Formats: sequence, C-alpha cells, structure tokens
Amino acid sequence: MEKIIIASDHGAFVLKDRIISFLKTKNCEIKDMGVYNEDSVDYPDIAGNTCREFMKGGYDFGILLCGTGIGMSIAANKIKGIRCALVHDLFTAEMARAHNNANFIAFGGRVKYSLAVTDMIEKFRNTKFEGGRHERRVAKIMGMEERCQSGLISPEK
Repeated sequence: MEKIIIASDHGAFVLKDRIISFLKTKNCEIKDMGVYNEDSVDYPDIAGNTCREFMKGGYDFGILLCGTGIGMSIAANKIKGIRCALVHDLFTAEMARAHNNANFIAFGGRVKYSLAVTDMIEKFRNTKFEGGRHERRVAKIMGMEERCQSGLISPEK
C-alpha cells in the first residue's frame, strides 16, 4: 500500500479533498497535513511542515497544492532532500519521476488544467525512476543542494 503525504494552502483545499478521495479509491494510505478551509495561511509554512514530516520516512511521495502550485514547489525545494516538480500534463508527470526522481509533485487549485489532476497523479504513481544517466544528474542536483546548504554558495565548487 502506497503511503502519500498531502497538504494545501487555502487556495487549493477543495482540490486536496478531491485528490484524497481519489487516492483512497486506489487503496493509498493518506497523511493529510491540512488545511481544511479557506482561511488564509502562508504556504511556505505548510510546505516546510509537510516536507519535514516526509523526510522522517515512510512515505512513497508527497503532493503539495496552492493557488498555482508555484509557491509550494519553490518552498518545498528549499528543504534538503526534497525534489518537488510542478506538473501540468502527463509528460511532465512522467518525466518528474522517470528522469528527476521527484519525491513531491505540486498542483494549483486555481489552475485550469487541460486534463484531470488525478490522471497526472496516476501517471506519476505508475512511472519508475529510470536511473542510468539520470541517476548521475539527480546526484549532481543533490550535490548542489549539499554545497549550498553547507555555506558554499556556488553550486559549481
């Protein structure tokens, strides 16, 4: 059984609830980190809390949602170990996993997608990381993260 962590800000809690209902039909175990209404919150706080919980282990992947998905994905990618992809079609959902080994995907609750978000989630869920040359590239990304977080600002040294 897949274990998925999910969270939204006020701009996407309705979409979050639809995604949770869908994932439950797929027998996924869901950890809902909120929010549960339209009361304004700061998405960096939600992203940070959710990503820190994810990094404790035991989750297959995470989903973050805000009005556009942009803010959540930017905030999530500041957390060491997180690779969050902003997905907008089946191709980006597939490549996020196959080439980038993303452990989070992000969507916008106010975005008009040309296909169902659940279809993109299914594509992501059913895609495996290809490894090979992509493993080297992901390792370079993680190396950049390590250098930047250790105080060496230049990602190239």
